[in-house]
Formats: sequence, structure tokens, C-alpha cells
Amino acid sequence: MLGSAAATLAKVRMIMKNDTGLKTYQIEIVETMSAIIDIKAEDDSSAIIQAQERYRNEDIELNYDDLVDTKFNIFDVK
Repeated sequence: MLGSAAATLAKVRMIMKNDTGLKTYQIEIVETMSAIIDIKAEDDSSAIIQAQERYRNEDIELNYDDLVDTKFNIFDVK
């Protein structure tokens, strides 16, 4: 009888280990969007600054049609 109880306990422990042995994965999803815009400027740095300002002021908006890539990365495992 004791052998049977020990076998049952071993099965219970194995089931509990399977349920609680799962890891929690934090998955990072990175979407890359891209658009080419025209900027009139005197030099490279002025053009970049103008583009950044227009983007921050929401004069330039990227949408789903501008999506070029999506990556999934494991960020952390607990």
C-alpha cells in the first residue's frame, strides 16, 4: 500500500512540476516604419533638424502602410 501511495505522490509531484514549471517570457515586439520625405534646406544637419521638428509637431505621420518590418525578441525570462 505504501508503494502505491508513493507512486501516486510521485505522479502528483510530476503534474505539479509540469504546471508550475512554465516560464514567463516577456516578448518585445519591434515595428519599423519608414517614409521618404522632401525637405528643402541649406545643409544635411538643417534638413535632419527640420524633419525631426515636422515629425514631432505631427506634420509628418507614419501609418500602417509605412510598416517595413516586425521583429519579436525575447526580452526577459522569469
